[in-house]
Amino acid sequence: MRSTILIATVAALGAFVAAAQPGWHDPSPHTVRFVTVAPDVRLEVLDWGGTGRPVVLLAGLGNTAHVFDDFAPKLTSEYHVYGVTRRGYGASGAPASGYESDRLGDDVLAVLDELKINRPVLVGHSFGGAELSSIATRHPERAAGVVYLDAAYGYAFDNGKGASFEQMMKTTAGVNAPPPGPEDIVSFDTVRAWYSRTNGISLPEAEFRALAVPLPDGKPGPPRESPGNAAILAGVQKYSAIRVPALAIFATPHDMGSWVDRAPDPSKVREALAQTESLVTLQAKAFEEGVPGARVVRLERAHHYVFLSNEPDVLRELHAFIAGLRLDAGARP
Repeated sequence: MRSTILIATVAALGAFVAAAQPGWHDPSPHTVRFVTVAPDVRLEVLDWGGTGRPVVLLAGLGNTAHVFDDFAPKLTSEYHVYGVTRRGYGASGAPASGYESDRLGDDVLAVLDELKINRPVLVGHSFGGAELSSIATRHPERAAGVVYLDAAYGYAFDNGKGASFEQMMKTTAGVNAPPPGPEDIVSFDTVRAWYSRTNGISLPEAEFRALAVPLPDGKPGPPRESPGNAAILAGVQKYSAIRVPALAIFATPHDMGSWVDRAPDPSKVREALAQTESLVTLQAKAFEEGVPGARVVRLERAHHYVFLSNEPDVLRELHAFIAGLRLDAGARP
């Protein structure tokens, strides 16, 4: 996430990602198609199949739908699971404009229309919470429920009683994991080993590949250029009325990985992280009190990629939440 909280967990992902290797095949059991959501803008949509209520997964800032390559198949025994790569990233189109939160929410709605997905459960990680809230606020009839995976921060819910987007950005400014060294970028395997060693979690292989410019020899290449990050941060909107059933999972306190102990000034980093956790606590309480009927779950020592670090907990809460939805569940008045 390169958004408002815990930027350090993946800041280096944009500094280096691995390139596609000749002959490599994504092992995740999904099909890939593209949906046109605006003139000259096509979004990559992954379909893992499955039966039951549709579930649509939305990635965080800087990620693609492939970040769910390992998690999504765990859901297909009960749901039909899709993933959407937002504009500006991976194989999706990267226009120069159109990155405001409501525009990104409209992109998701266009995908639902094209694929005839009726009132799914929308699940967003990190900045994906902005798209959830855009839809839940403006078009609550389109979703049966929304699930925030460490995603219910100021860009997704701001009623003036929690931590604002600006506060989180200010507190986390400069809190970054160190970049990989030359020895970490000689091969795809060394990249994954570095990332796991630094952050304590491992992203799916296809996620690293999706964000890179392929090199002919299959060695690590530069990241794909995108106007997305800065434009999305500049296009944050305020949402304070979540009008569909909601589940919000907060990682608090966060597990940042081992890089903190190796930082040039660990005490300074820990001080900034402590301030951040105070804001997370404030935001979780604001969401709990400000969204009628919402279930708020706090997972201690979970990583920001909570669906990877605490997969059993997330699956349990997700199944329970969806089981509690009526077949006609949807908008609140």
